[in-house]
Amino acid sequence: MIEFFFDCSSPWTYLAFHRVEPMAAQIGVPILWRPILVGGVFNAVNPSVYAQRDNPVPAKQAYMLKDLQDWAVPAGLAIRMPPTVFPVNSVKAMRACVWLGQSPDMLRFARAVFEAYWSHDQDISQDRVLSEICTQCAIDSQAMLAAIARVDVKAQLKANTDELVRRGGFGSPTMFVGDAMYFGNDRLELVRAAALRA
Repeated sequence: MIEFFFDCSSPWTYLAFHRVEPMAAQIGVPILWRPILVGGVFNAVNPSVYAQRDNPVPAKQAYMLKDLQDWAVPAGLAIRMPPTVFPVNSVKAMRACVWLGQSPDMLRFARAVFEAYWSHDQDISQDRVLSEICTQCAIDSQAMLAAIARVDVKAQLKANTDELVRRGGFGSPTMFVGDAMYFGNDRLELVRAAALRA
């Protein structure tokens, strides 16, 4: 099994989310989807992200933008970096993913959230945008809006986030095969090899 800790506010996670499902299906390994709030991870163990964001190294920033497109093009994804609203508050979207659980609805919803934010430059912190995504995915938007205000849904998102930190995670996407941790879109080949060994 592959555990996939993710937040839709990361472009690298969009790439990994897009790529990990067909890879896992090809080798016959299930995925346990674990929505998190990556800002909570950064606040707990990786505040240097904020310093880098405020004072980027120009050459490194330029390369990162090129690297992102180098990955996006063969994946067939359009990624606009940065979006108009960046960083974005993804808490409502990630609570919705918690509420939808391991269902096909969650996969459709999360994929549509990634696409809305990274490809279509929509502000996924807004109820209107999330409701439109629900309609697109044949999910009851009123039920979603009620669910993301529930105490148990909020608590589960926090628990997932805290668990990732406890297990040594520091960002999104983070994947586990057993106790072995892998961080980043570019580690999927290592995840594949570990899953096959397991």
